[in-house]
Amino acid sequence: MTIRRSSNDRLGVLLVLAVGTFTVGTDGFVLNGLLPTIAADLHVTESVAGQLTTVFALTYAIASPLIAAFTGGWDRRWLLAGGMALFTVGMAGQALGTSFAVVAVARLLAAIGAAAFQSNAYVLAGALSSEARRGRALATVAAGMSVSMVLGVPIGVLAGTWFGWRAVMWGIGVVAVVVAALIPVIPEVRLPAAGLRARLEVVGRRPIARVLLVTIFGTLAGFTVFVYLPVLVAPVATGAVLSWVLVGSGLGQVIGTTVTGRATDRFGPARVLALSLAGIAAGLAVLDLAVRSLPGALLLALFSGVFSGMLMVPQQHRLFMLAPDAPTVALGLNGSAIYVGGALGSALGGVVLAAAGPAWVGPVGALAAVAALGVALRRASPTTSLRSARTATPPAR
Repeated sequence: MTIRRSSNDRLGVLLVLAVGTFTVGTDGFVLNGLLPTIAADLHVTESVAGQLTTVFALTYAIASPLIAAFTGGWDRRWLLAGGMALFTVGMAGQALGTSFAVVAVARLLAAIGAAAFQSNAYVLAGALSSEARRGRALATVAAGMSVSMVLGVPIGVLAGTWFGWRAVMWGIGVVAVVVAALIPVIPEVRLPAAGLRARLEVVGRRPIARVLLVTIFGTLAGFTVFVYLPVLVAPVATGAVLSWVLVGSGLGQVIGTTVTGRATDRFGPARVLALSLAGIAAGLAVLDLAVRSLPGALLLALFSGVFSGMLMVPQQHRLFMLAPDAPTVALGLNGSAIYVGGALGSALGGVVLAAAGPAWVGPVGALAAVAALGVALRRASPTTSLRSARTATPPAR
């Protein structure tokens, strides 16, 4: 791995990456708050409009490993800048689209750009930090995603109410341009290149496959509910009040992400992961009871947000331990797993909502979280993980 350091402080680099994940996260999450408005404007049902999230997620899941396969030896800055540029094009396409098909294609382009940026942001955060501080570095970048729920999503929902959802898409695109302009502050980073065959070999390692399966089920649990949250809390929270529910969820995410960085470094990723999944399952299990009142919905959003925010940092940390020879590949695959889970969750939530009603959405999500916890508890021991890291296949040259 080659890293050429600039005079810029490492924290400044992490903050640029965090702003980028904030931008991508705002696009991914704000759509949920604007779902009724988008559905009405595009003349489709809310269940169909929710599949725009599925389009984004599936595209990201497919694009992330392919981008990693064909750009293995590239300077990461080119991928970050190119990803943000394509993401901006996708945002403009959504703002201009007048039909569901056009908006779906634009989200496809935005997803490819997001895949190029986001997975490499986490790789850079891990590569630029020592093992002892890796959890905190990853948490700093992940905080951008969490803050997008506290600030980006509620502001986006309010702006959508006042100016229309298309204005929100333009606003996100403007922030993406700013991020792309800041990429030069990042030092040059080149990671060991590996061919497609080597990358497929990584996912074939059993411990890594288990980690990715946990990511899929854990993300599926959250997206089953979160995509349709405006519908689930509609009896007690609409419009500006809905924004406060989203603020509660996002604030919980920030708390969870902030705590999990130091907790992972101190207690290890396994314990933090188990606590996260148990909390997610508990929160979703009581969803139908909680959303019968506004205080209950706010408390549930905060509670679930905390434990959801604790999920990804220990997962990324485990992958760095298990695949030190191919961290780009492993984190790229984890990014794909996140969006596979998101696609499955948004599709599953739509089916459950249409077929069984809102009361069943939470319990179905809770079952997915329990499944993720079961897989996580059957993982290899920490000693085995370290041994796997030391004996991993050396990177292809």
